[in-house]
Order: sequence, then structure tokens, then C-alpha cells
Amino acid sequence: MKSTHISILVIFFVLVGFVPGAYAQDAPQRKIVQLSGVILNSDSTVAIPGVNIYVPRKGRGTSSNRYGYFSMPVVAGDSVVFSFIGLKRQSLKIPENIEDDKVSYILTMVEDEYALSEIEVMPYPTEEEFKNAILALNIEDEIQLNRGNLSPQLLLRWAEEMPASGNENFRQFTNQQMMQTMDRYGPRPLPLLNPFAWSQFIQSIKRGDLRNRD
Repeated sequence: MKSTHISILVIFFVLVGFVPGAYAQDAPQRKIVQLSGVILNSDSTVAIPGVNIYVPRKGRGTSSNRYGYFSMPVVAGDSVVFSFIGLKRQSLKIPENIEDDKVSYILTMVEDEYALSEIEVMPYPTEEEFKNAILALNIEDEIQLNRGNLSPQLLLRWAEEMPASGNENFRQFTNQQMMQTMDRYGPRPLPLLNPFAWSQFIQSIKRGDLRNRD
């Protein structure tokens, strides 16, 4: 009897050990997919860098580079979220029955606009105080002060002390680059081969310019 009970227990434990393995083998394996793509603005003309791409509650995510490109591994059936400050959040569902190991998307994100209520800002709490402040202004002193600031002598001094603008700096920089390029690669004039220079030299000898200098 004891041997019979032992045999039954051994068979039971063997069956219990094999059944989970059988269930584990029958359970479907979710496919891993390499998700990549480019994120553009609503006009599809400019790439958006720094967009957060992640799978909620999975701890997996990445961000787009300066060219708007991203790449990350996902599992078939995951929902991928794309979020960026000032843009509407979007989500992408990876099909569960996907066949390829790689999938690419071109995603366009639009601006998330918020319409705020109009706020009127007044420097004075009441209209009566505003009128009193306007009447208390001394317009004559203001006009005389402005006339003094717009005198030709003062404007000329300001113009002399004013630094160069961005356009002037850019023009000077490009001129310097052009002169450096001409000095390095351009033809160098040789006065000895210039017939006009020889003509001027001969005329100066006839006029006696050399003797006048002595």
C-alpha cells in the first residue's frame, strides 16, 4: 500500500511540473519591433528636436535628435506616446499582428493653442483719477526737453558714438574675406610690366620731377 501511495505522489508531482511548462510553451510570445521615424511640424518643413517618445508604465523611452529622428525598441501591441511642450500630444498603436521587425513613421505634430480671456490693464483704478493725472501733466516742459534732445549737435554726437549695426559688421566682414581671398589666390599686379606706369615715369623725367625733389 505504501509503495502504491508513493507511486501516485510521484506521478502527481511529475504532472504538476510538466503542466506549467506546457502552458508556458503554449503562451504567445509578443514580438519585439524596432520603431524609428522622423517628427516634423504641421507644415512638414522643419524637424522638431527634443520630442519625448515613451511607452507609458513600461519605463522605455527616448527623444528625437536635432534632425527630428528617433529610434527605440517596442513590443507589438504597445501604445507609444509623443509629447512636447506647446504641441498636441499624440499616440501611436503598434499592431499586435505585425510581421516586420522594423517599422518607420513620419509624424507631424501641430501646435497646442490656448485661448485666454481678454484682460484690460489700466494704470489708474478709476477714470476720474486718470483724467486728473492727464490734466496735471506739464506739456510745455516735455516739449522743450524733446526739442533739446533732437538738436543737430546732439544727434551728430550720438551718431559718432553709436556702434556699428549688424548689417555694417556683416558688410565689413565679407569685404575682409574677399580681400583676403584676392590677396591669396588673385593675380598680383607687377608695376614693371605696366605700360601706363612706364609712360608716367618717362613723362615725370621729361618734366624734371626728380630734379625738383632734389
